[in-house]
Amino acid sequence: MGLSGKLVAAVEFKAGGDLFHELLRYKPDQFATITPEKVQGCDLHEGEYGKVGSIINWRYTHDGKAKMAKELIQAIDEEKRMIKLKVLEGDVMEEFKEFIVTFHVETKGGIDLVTWTFEYETLNDDGEHPISLLAYFIAITKDIENHHAGKN
Repeated sequence: MGLSGKLVAAVEFKAGGDLFHELLRYKPDQFATITPEKVQGCDLHEGEYGKVGSIINWRYTHDGKAKMAKELIQAIDEEKRMIKLKVLEGDVMEEFKEFIVTFHVETKGGIDLVTWTFEYETLNDDGEHPISLLAYFIAITKDIENHHAGKN
């Protein structure tokens, strides 16, 4: 039995939360153009971008190593600007029995916050919590914000 956990990070996003939601939902392949040192590719494996039940393959670099992840789009809520992804295969599954990434945008006081939530269970009791991976997602969010600064 492993450790179950939940990590949450909310990051101010000055380029517009709708932009980020639309990018992640319909054009995740553009991440490789926007932040090529972190994301090398995003390919549709099954279904179509932005649809529940679709499967996406990510190729990325984390902690200086080339990695991959195959994710199932489990849920989308347009009103909450939320997307829930379950990791099916890939490097993260070498350490985790289950790994779910939820992204949503909320606006508070006119400020858009991009919130990442990881829900996970490690393979064993001495497994590490995915703190560096959460920092990586925050860095990608800031890269996208910087890329779109002045373009909205």
